[in-house]
Amino acid sequence: VQLQASGGGLVQAGDSLRLSCAASRRTRSNYVMTWFRQAPGKEREFVGGISWSGGGTYLADSADSVKGRFTISRDNAKNTVYLQMNSLKPEDTATYYCAVKYGYIGSMRDLKSYEYDYWGQGTQVTVSS
Repeated sequence: VQLQASGGGLVQAGDSLRLSCAASRRTRSNYVMTWFRQAPGKEREFVGGISWSGGGTYLADSADSVKGRFTISRDNAKNTVYLQMNSLKPEDTATYYCAVKYGYIGSMRDLKSYEYDYWGQGTQVTVSS
């Protein structure tokens, strides 16, 4: 499975970007696809994600630092999860990564980075003030 992350760029504070994470494989099982970010000199942090039960129910979650500004959505037909980022701030500057864990049932916040099955290559988001 390959994850292709895209959509990053250089924007000004207050602007919006939409990141995409496309998986090369379609699955009908449970999965969690999550966005992380890592700024220079800082640890990788959870941004938000979506869990899909396979039975038609999905749940979205996001970090407190981005609630109200970032929205997670998915298009199962395209095997793609989106991260819509509005009202961007300079502190949102980071490399954004997507990751997927298949067959997982539980809170995505309980997953450690090393527990994910696959990672995308990262896409750079730079927000100027």
